[in-house]
Amino acid sequence: MHHTPSTAPAGIVHLGLGAFFRAHGAIFVAEAMAASGGEWGITGVSLQSPGTRDKLRPQGWAYTALELGPKGETAQVVTVLRDVLVAPEDPQAVLDAMAAPSVRIVSLTVTEKGYCHEPSTGRLNAGHPDIVHDLDSPLPKSAPGFLVRALQARRAAGISPFTVLCCDNLPENGKVVRGVVLDLARLIDPDLATWIEAEGAFPSTMVDRIVPATTDADLDRLEALTGARDAAPVMHEPFRQWVVEDDFVGGARPDLGAVGVQLVGDVTPFEHMKLRMLNGTHSSLAYLGYLAGHETIAEVAADPVFAGFVDRLWKTEIIPALTPPPGEDLGAYADALAARYANPAIRHRTWQIAMDGSQKLPQRILGTIAEGRAAGRAVPGLTLAVAAWMRYASGTGLDGAAIEVKDPMAADLAALWRDDPAGTVAGFLRLATVFPAALREDAGFAGDLTAALSALRDKGARGAAADV
Repeated sequence: MHHTPSTAPAGIVHLGLGAFFRAHGAIFVAEAMAASGGEWGITGVSLQSPGTRDKLRPQGWAYTALELGPKGETAQVVTVLRDVLVAPEDPQAVLDAMAAPSVRIVSLTVTEKGYCHEPSTGRLNAGHPDIVHDLDSPLPKSAPGFLVRALQARRAAGISPFTVLCCDNLPENGKVVRGVVLDLARLIDPDLATWIEAEGAFPSTMVDRIVPATTDADLDRLEALTGARDAAPVMHEPFRQWVVEDDFVGGARPDLGAVGVQLVGDVTPFEHMKLRMLNGTHSSLAYLGYLAGHETIAEVAADPVFAGFVDRLWKTEIIPALTPPPGEDLGAYADALAARYANPAIRHRTWQIAMDGSQKLPQRILGTIAEGRAAGRAVPGLTLAVAAWMRYASGTGLDGAAIEVKDPMAADLAALWRDDPAGTVAGFLRLATVFPAALREDAGFAGDLTAALSALRDKGARGAAADV
């Protein structure tokens, strides 16, 4: 497959050009340009490896997005990319792209850990090795470093700042990124921080679409379907949602509202709904399902025990802790999630969703538990999900098989595991970067978590879930 890309300058630079953004934000941007014009082509940046660039370059940066519906598949070719840069090869080229006057938005999908912040406080981790490097060098390694150094170059050139559009699953993601950027800018140049604070924009967003990892079998199937070999396609479910606070520097943005993006004044209620109802149950099903021997979320959702478990999570533990966003019916949203989880065309691996739990649990699950306990509501299902994460993070499954744990704290977590459930819980609850103070100091929660760990050991993941 080959496409000749437009020579028009990019209007957006995107940091972290993974499958999710190519299956979500990039498609919305392409559709907005088709609907209302404007030059919003995207320069993608890989912050780690050249793999995506090397696959896309021979294709003229075009790729196929394959929608995986329960009844069939639909392919579309996406041609919104203008270039792909690899940051470690040439950080200056990335800074030059971000500093170009034509660029009005820098968007990001760098995962929770890419912001070099403390998840429990949201503040910059000034001791993070990449941040230590970025304070000493004008050629950064971290996403916050690229944002600050590119904004520094724009200020020096008399160009207004770009809007920073975070598309990661962080609560109040715009505020978190703004805080991290300002913290780093203050350490480099306080006047730069003052300028960013006054002139910049960091709208919060909520993104939602299930994007499973592409397999070799997908490449072959797509070639049979379309007649062209694509080295870098993306797979996605039919559903998509993007809620964006309409706060852009100079109002400069694609016409996102024309293609179904919800432009709102405050994204927080939408984000709580999604982080807790989707991400919270996705993680819960991933840990329990993995421990029960299920490879994909669709397999877990097809098991009546886990289907009943997640329904109880929504109805009795999660929805009671939420304020519905304007125009949203939380019961209907739960029903739609159940249907999405059960879509057999989506092979979303439990192991993949289980990654980076130490970074994800605070906003996905622990906040709901803390609010439920403060309100006197029982939260046994979510407590069992935390116990399942602890068991998973030990590196050994209930069957004694080794687990490859992908988590920045993997070694620390494994070292906390004891054969004694109460001792394990005591160690985990000392993790101030993961557990909020309200739960660390809650003896009742420690007791419930100990009981849940014991239930996993005695009854297995499926048996423990059935009893909740």
